[in-house]
Parts: sequence; structure tokens; C-alpha cells
Amino acid sequence: MPNLSAVERQRDIYLQGLSGRMPLVPSDPLALERAAQKCMSPEAYAYVAGGAGRELTVQRNREAFQQWHIQPRMLRDVSTFDTSIELFGRRLPAPILLAPVGVLDLCHREADLAVGRAAAQLGLPFIFSNQASVPMEDVGKAMGDAPRFFQLYWSKSYDLVASLVQRAEASGCEAIVVTLDTTMLGWRLRDLDMAYLPFLRGRGIAQYTSDPVFQKMLDLPEEEGLVSPKRRITLKTLQAIYQLMNNYPGSFFSNLRSGRPLRAVRTFINLYTKPSLNWEDLPFLREHTKLPIILKGIHHPDDARRAMDAGVDGLIISNHGGRQVDGAVSTIEMLPTIKQVVGDHFPLLLDSGVRTGADVFKALALGADAVCIGRPYAYGLAIAGQEGVSTVLQNLWADFELTMRLSGCSRVEGVKVG
Repeated sequence: MPNLSAVERQRDIYLQGLSGRMPLVPSDPLALERAAQKCMSPEAYAYVAGGAGRELTVQRNREAFQQWHIQPRMLRDVSTFDTSIELFGRRLPAPILLAPVGVLDLCHREADLAVGRAAAQLGLPFIFSNQASVPMEDVGKAMGDAPRFFQLYWSKSYDLVASLVQRAEASGCEAIVVTLDTTMLGWRLRDLDMAYLPFLRGRGIAQYTSDPVFQKMLDLPEEEGLVSPKRRITLKTLQAIYQLMNNYPGSFFSNLRSGRPLRAVRTFINLYTKPSLNWEDLPFLREHTKLPIILKGIHHPDDARRAMDAGVDGLIISNHGGRQVDGAVSTIEMLPTIKQVVGDHFPLLLDSGVRTGADVFKALALGADAVCIGRPYAYGLAIAGQEGVSTVLQNLWADFELTMRLSGCSRVEGVKVG
């Protein structure tokens, strides 16, 4: 499905309005979130929308974009234009990637499949989440030869890390995105006040339950001292067990008899995070993949410099959408300093807080090669499945195109030089 130009997209929306057809998916970011909330359970919305603590970082991510202003230039021919970029050897139609978002079945039953298909139709890269609701092989097959990356959460098991990376390569992923800032879960008040963590219900662990190394772990005698969820048996407990049995591969009754789903959850929560992760771990990853390695979660210039010294292939300036550290710096305010460190020929991406075409424009003008969006497409997914994701992406793309052209730039390269 080729993307319409921004002018064509505007025209189609206005013409549909003549017959009384209003957009199902709002273009305004705040209205988009409100519409999605109506389509989601309270627990699902809290998990997707929430941030760490008082959510000051979530707020700062958005507000920081306002300190930068666009100065349009006039009388420049923008009748022809090109929003495409080159990234890791592939020409992409726009500087927009889909960030990894876990547990997408909280938003829609088709989850990662719907997102992957929407991204593939537009030619935009989808970064598969390590905490996906659908195994990477299934999403890769649904995407054909469209671009995709794989997000890696580094677990306590190096064998599992190696297996996930090898599967990513076999699934057609073109880069490994190592998320650095989630060696432990942040203090997320919305989730805590609802006492809700989807993984305990078997949601968002499809990459694990589909992995041969993980499955072998379930056959081993359990170690003493492993964390095991303690529950008082209530109606809510029975509902959670029912969800767990249905979320695990296989039939409900075979899962109930085997006890394997509960064991999978116990195993997952005991190896999911690795607080000891450090720079000395990175060579292991290089030994196990030839794909480009991108570090996600960098927002300090010294860390950027050290990452380059470590031989990684790119960075994503990210604070996890404000979900990990309350009161952290925003990504856009750190972008110029990090750009000075990495220079012009080192791939540099940015996420956390990107909502509009003007945001994309500002990020590129300050040195990013592309941006990643997360919550907006998850909201589109909640409202209208694959169509909703596609609409959100097309709206952001059109907004960026118009901002670029109305500012006097006919190509992305012009954004970077003014």
C-alpha cells in the first residue's frame, strides 16, 4: 500500500467529511490517547500509558520539544520532495521506526501481527519487542521482506540470549537493539496501584515460550530459592489461572495438566532481568551475531563515547518513554550533545516523546537520523487494529512531510543543514 502524499491525504480526509465520514482514529495525539483509553481495560491502559513515579519524565519528554523552534524559509521550490533516508544499508521511505512495545495483545487480539503488517505495507521498520505477544517467526512471516529489527532484553541466561539473537537473524531481522535501561522494572505507580503485571498471566512472554532454550529450562529441576508468586485462592486467582492456561501454547486442558504454563512464568520472572549487565557483556553479543548492534537507552555523552569505543553500530537516545526513572532528562535535550560526540556518520536515533511531524523535524534538525514511536501506534492498534496502526503512521508521516516542505526543505538532508 503506497503512502499518499500529505496533500493527497488531507484531500481524502476532507472529501470523506463531505459525506459525513469522520476519522475513526484521531490525528491529535491527546485525542488519540483518549479514544484508545475507551477501547482498553483499565489495567491495559495503565500499563501502556503509565510511566515511572509521578511521570515527570513522561511530561518532560513532551515539554522539552517546546524549547526548540522551527524557522521556516520562503520561496524555495518544494513542489517535488523526498522523505526517504538511508539507514543500515537500506533505503527507508521516511525517518520513522516503530519502537518495541511489549504485551500488545493488551491493545488488540492481533497484537504484533497487526502492527507488523501495517509497518510492512508502509515500508517502515518494526522493532520486534522481546516481550511480544506473538513469536518473532510468525510476525516475520507476516511482514515478508519488509524491514524489521529485534529488541533484546539481556536475561540472566547467556544461552537464551544467544538463542533469541539467532532466531532474530533467521526471522529476517536486520539489527539487534539492546535495551539497556530495564535491568529492573521501574517503579510504575499505575501498575502498582492496580497490582497488575501482565507477565504473571502469561502475557508478553511469547518470545520465551517459543524458544527452544527456554523450553529446555522448563524440563530441568527447579533451583531452590527461585521466586514463586504467592497467591490466595479467590475468584480473581482462578481468572488469572484461566488466562495463563490460554496464553500458553497448546490446549487449555493439556496446559492445566502439565503445569508448564505456571512453571514458565516462574522461570521467566527469575531470569527476565540482569542487574549486573555491564560493558564487558557486549563482546558476547558480537560473537553471536553479524547483525548491526544498536544500544537503546543512551542519554549521556560519555556513555555514547564508550559505546562507540565498544564497536556498536548505532544508538537510540531513549529513556524508555519515561517508564523507568522519574525525573530523568528528556531525550531531545540530550540529542545535540550526543550528536557532537558521535559525529555525522554514526547512526543516531531518538525515541520518547515523539508525537508530531514537528517533533520528527526537530529531532532530525538536531542530529537524529530517524525517530522511533511507541505509544501512539499502540493507541491506534487499540482503536482499530491494523488499520489504526496504519492511520497513526500515515498521519505522522504526512505531518512531517508538510512541516518539512512548509519550512522550505524538499529533502531530509535539507532539514539537517537548514
